[in-house]
Amino acid sequence: MSPHIMVFDSGIGGTTVLKHIQQYIPDGRYSYFMDNAYLPYGKLSQQTIIQRLSGLLIFIETQQLHVDVLVIACNTASTSALSALRELTTIPIVGVVPAIKPAALLSKSQHIALLATPATVQSSYTQQLISQHGQAVTVHLYASVELVTLAEQTYQSKKIIQDKLVAELDSLAIDNRVDVIVLGCTHFPILAKGLNEYFNSTVLLLDSGVAIAKRVCAILKEHNIDCSDELDANCTGKKKPLRYYATASIYVDKQPVELVTLIDPTQNEKS
Repeated sequence: MSPHIMVFDSGIGGTTVLKHIQQYIPDGRYSYFMDNAYLPYGKLSQQTIIQRLSGLLIFIETQQLHVDVLVIACNTASTSALSALRELTTIPIVGVVPAIKPAALLSKSQHIALLATPATVQSSYTQQLISQHGQAVTVHLYASVELVTLAEQTYQSKKIIQDKLVAELDSLAIDNRVDVIVLGCTHFPILAKGLNEYFNSTVLLLDSGVAIAKRVCAILKEHNIDCSDELDANCTGKKKPLRYYATASIYVDKQPVELVTLIDPTQNEKS
């Protein structure tokens, strides 16, 4: 039987990761879960994020979804709650973390930037990554919630609102010595075309999509589930039916979306 892979994000941004995983595992069964009622996660406390993800695990169990791998395709959720989440389930979990290490290796100017949500920029995990892998470079940190909103709007309209993007990037004032930007939010690759236009394609944009796809393959192999760790060159781009779940009403490419409610486990404890 094909492996069931669930990809989770606060909104539609995790589809950028999903696309990479589907290219490596075209025969997989996929669910995409977005907690868009609480979008954007970058404004939430760590405790709230852990509660929301705990509710996701309860939903998976009560609905008997039999998930083989859960991908937390949200940098904020991964840097805030991944270790806590893994203690609550036996489902293998793959998180998304900022690509500081490869960015440091690729930079020629020795100046890289992390563009992420405030929660990701401020997280202790991100600081740990910088300490471990960013010693040979200067890491400039930039936080934006507005870019998440713009990415959601771009996905829905299929058109980047370039003037809003330019205004936000101007306000961030990214150091002109930076030659590699780590897209530390899975929403941001949706804006790649607009970002490249803004920087005149002089800056390398780096995300974790391929690395996450390879990690999912490795985990499936560890559990004796068939998977290639190489890109499927014969993949036609045709996707198997994808089941969407959301916690607030949303329109996704003419696909049916099941509206669900996540249970707060702390409320159960109080009752």
